[in-house]
Amino acid sequence: MNEDAAWTRKDLIGIEDLSREEIELILDTAPQFAAISERESGIKKAPLLQGRLVVNWFFEPSTRTRTSFELAAKRLTADTLTMTAAGSSSVKGESLHDTLANIEAMHSDIVVIRHNHAGAARMLAERHSSQIINAGDGAHEHPTQALLDAYTMRDETRRRLGDDQAGLDGLRVAIIGDIAHSRVARSNIWCLTKLGATVTVCGPKTLLPMGIERMGCRVTTNLREALEDADVVYVLRMQLERQKASLFPTIREYVRLFQVGRDALAAAPEHAIIMHPGPINRDLEVASDIADGPRSVVLDQVSNGVAVRMAVMHLLVNRYPKGEPATPPSRA
Repeated sequence: MNEDAAWTRKDLIGIEDLSREEIELILDTAPQFAAISERESGIKKAPLLQGRLVVNWFFEPSTRTRTSFELAAKRLTADTLTMTAAGSSSVKGESLHDTLANIEAMHSDIVVIRHNHAGAARMLAERHSSQIINAGDGAHEHPTQALLDAYTMRDETRRRLGDDQAGLDGLRVAIIGDIAHSRVARSNIWCLTKLGATVTVCGPKTLLPMGIERMGCRVTTNLREALEDADVVYVLRMQLERQKASLFPTIREYVRLFQVGRDALAAAPEHAIIMHPGPINRDLEVASDIADGPRSVVLDQVSNGVAVRMAVMHLLVNRYPKGEPATPPSRA
């Protein structure tokens, strides 16, 4: 890791904002935290956030992301507080700003927020002194998911090539499924293209946002074409709860044309790995035997998520320039 690399941001709002150097700084910081989590003896903790308060504030259901952030904070020895929309005064009409102002009166340090509206995290970051981490805002971005995915891809690439300095330059990634409703897809496209990978997105035409190729990816509606040269097959969850209308004829039709199963995967190189952000709709977007098979690194993604989120929180608190305190702009 380049110890001279500087982290200068108060918050982590999106991958679109970050430079390649900033992304690589996070990825290069994560291995030391992976090592902490993998200790076979002793305490799996480091006192880098001791005495700090990390608030997990979730307006949408979450298992992996919320528990991963909570575990990451605890392994950094932070105090944690978890809030949900149903358990906060937002159900009584209190604004996000007023709720956060009350949280800050309790001397919060980091606020991890997931919200169903795009831009919620940025709006709070611009007006409050807490260091905000976007844990997913609408269909916009999910930056820590993209970072843990890139970390997992880099780790697998290094293992395959036998080169512990390999990056993602030239890596070929196929993202399959519900691109239109996926904040994970957007953050991954930004992240992977900045790191030099080639990204292909594939799905039914109705689930491919118009103009997505302007993000620097290739677009196809042919699953075999997407898989034939892929080093990574990244399968997205079919987000039926976000779809306002039926965007393909039937589930059976989707499975026939776009499910990543044994037959479809035969088109991909033998070394191609399978990834999924979870939760998995088994035997819809991916066949169970593939999701659980030897090429799947889904559980590695979960493990790596803790290390990457530890790295992000450490950089925000301990590497943010001490001479530039995080203070909100005047509201006058």
